[in-house]
Parts: sequence; structure tokens; C-alpha cells
Amino acid sequence: MSLPSEQNWLIIVNLLTDLKKKGYAIPNSINKDIGLARSSINFYKRDPNHPDMINELARANMVLTEVQEHLLDMANDVSSDYFNKWFDEFKRVVQGEEVYTMPESNSKFLINTPPGMSAGRINLKNPLAEERVQEIAEYNGIIIEFDDDKTVALYGDKSDVQSGIKEMASFVME
Repeated sequence: MSLPSEQNWLIIVNLLTDLKKKGYAIPNSINKDIGLARSSINFYKRDPNHPDMINELARANMVLTEVQEHLLDMANDVSSDYFNKWFDEFKRVVQGEEVYTMPESNSKFLINTPPGMSAGRINLKNPLAEERVQEIAEYNGIIIEFDDDKTVALYGDKSDVQSGIKEMASFVME
């Protein structure tokens, strides 16, 4: 069973992807927030009894709530039926239901690719400033997740992930 935070994260990613397909412009800050929330959830899962990790999960939940509210406002602009569909998924999580099955992964990253998204992973020879990677992610409209300062996972539409990897490839060669 996955954490409610993970379920909310998956719903948010699916809603964001669907809104993007409908032509809505998603603020770049949302991609950053989603990536940071996912990292915080992963930190918590590594040691759920550590007090600092509990704070990480609380921080992730706050960020996810803010993003959820923003995306639901956008969903309401589409139609009330569309809004209700997504709101229902979030409500089911609050009621303890698992909306999406979280696949088991032996990867260092604790989640497989969200449904409807592509993923890439890049191993850098030298650490790269998180700000630079975040700039590339925002420019290409992808979600990033750091495993460490040399390993980055990228999530998004296939063409966006490919563009992000190509842009980061120059850093692999350095």
C-alpha cells in the first residue's frame, strides 16, 4: 500500500498531464514543486521514524495541497464535470482508498514512471548545480527528481524528456 502523499502526487501528475494535453499552460513553478514534493516523500520513506523525515513528509503534503488547489482551479475552468472527476480522485485518497497501484521498483528512485508519462535517467560525471538542472527542467516542462548530486530522473511527455536529456547530455561529457 502506498502513502496517501504518493497517491496525491500521482493524481496531481495525471491531472497536470491531462491539462497540458488540453492546451493549458502549467506554471513552471508547479513542476519544481512536484519534484521537490516527490523527493521529500522519498526521504521520508527511507527512514519514516526519524523526526526530520516526518517534517519532510509534512512539507511535501503542504506543497501538494497548494499544487492540488491550483490545478483544481484550472480543472474547474474546463468544466464542472471535469473538476468533479478529479476532485473525486482526491476525495477517494482522503477516505483511505488507493486510487493508483504503486508498482514495486528496485531502482534507486522509489517510483516507476507515472501513467501517461515518459521517464529518463541521467548520470552526470560531475555534480551539477540543482539550479541549472531545474532551469533545464522548467524550460522543457519536465519534472525532475534527484537521487544524489550526480543522478537525475526526468518525468514528462516523451518529447520533453528527450529534449531535457539532450540538453543535459553536454554535462555528461564534461
